[in-house]
Amino acid sequence: MGAGGRMNESTKPRDVFKHAPVEKPPFGIADLKKAIPPHCFNRSLTTSFYYLIRDLCMIFSLYYVANNYISLLSPPFSYIAWPIYWIAQASVMVGLWNIVHDCGHHCFSEYQWLDDTIGLIFHSLVLTPYFSFKYSHRTHHANTSSLEKDENWVPKLKNDTWFVEILSNPIGNALFVMFRLVFGYPGYFIFNLHGRIYKGFPSHFNPLGPIFNDSERAQVFLSDIGVFAVLYGLYRIGTKQGFDWLLNIYGYPLIIMCMFFMLFTYLNHNHPSVAHYDSREWDWLRGALGTVDRDYGIWNTIWHDEPNAHVVHHLFSTIPHYHIVEATKAVKPVLGDYYNFDDTPILKAIFRETKECLFIEEDPEKKGVYWFKK
Repeated sequence: MGAGGRMNESTKPRDVFKHAPVEKPPFGIADLKKAIPPHCFNRSLTTSFYYLIRDLCMIFSLYYVANNYISLLSPPFSYIAWPIYWIAQASVMVGLWNIVHDCGHHCFSEYQWLDDTIGLIFHSLVLTPYFSFKYSHRTHHANTSSLEKDENWVPKLKNDTWFVEILSNPIGNALFVMFRLVFGYPGYFIFNLHGRIYKGFPSHFNPLGPIFNDSERAQVFLSDIGVFAVLYGLYRIGTKQGFDWLLNIYGYPLIIMCMFFMLFTYLNHNHPSVAHYDSREWDWLRGALGTVDRDYGIWNTIWHDEPNAHVVHHLFSTIPHYHIVEATKAVKPVLGDYYNFDDTPILKAIFRETKECLFIEEDPEKKGVYWFKK
């Protein structure tokens, strides 16, 4: 996946270990907004529904092929066809997930009630608590790269990372990559794995937990109902169709979807060149600029450009996915060295970042600024 993209083509070699600038940038958010064509901020209900229906048609088409043709194959052909289906279906499911993620940012349509209705339905279908994620994700966008308040991918100090020596070898690195990809998604939503440290039980399924405030708890409970209703429906389907059939058609694609999700969110927020800040140095703009665009090749299009245009998504989260590449191209000249892009092949990058980004240490010359170490 990805070794140079249509959006971020460059002939200039880049030292991926060179620290990104952490000084206050010479531009403000208003300067960045002026550089982006105004239509990029427009939501189109028609366009949004086009992408939603397109992805649903692709998902149904893949299901139809799997249910009516792949299920009839005998080994060894079935051993080849099923994994191809799982990966293809999972890829489209990530695209659907990202469209629904737009609903949480209110950039699917002009109608909040419609965005939330679509979000609740389709995130529940992939076992994601919509409102719970919407609210914690909002906090993440408001506090990106803050050591005290960010919600996602909060790095550990060396003193808090007891497993460093275990992971500082190829076998440990490989095991940690697999653990993160396989268990990271359910671990985050159930136990807040890789998230901010809270007192109590900070689960996305706990309406009374510390992640949420009182005004959000009823909708968090509604998210729980949505997910558990889908789980019950899956159980009924499994008892009728067989759980082997359910795993092949839905279960394995869902697992791979979750792995893809952990892959690109990790790589968007972990890189040897980007900094994190404590309360002495953090501000919103520098925090948002501490994200990294990557190139996933054909998956850029399938995933609606969210992972390969993530920097602008953090700067202007209400830009719909179908305008985000254009907005990125427009804003890059203003960002200059503050724009982070790495076209390292994705498989190489995930193992490198797991090795190089084990913990953070404070910059000895700039208090309040922290860099990844290994």
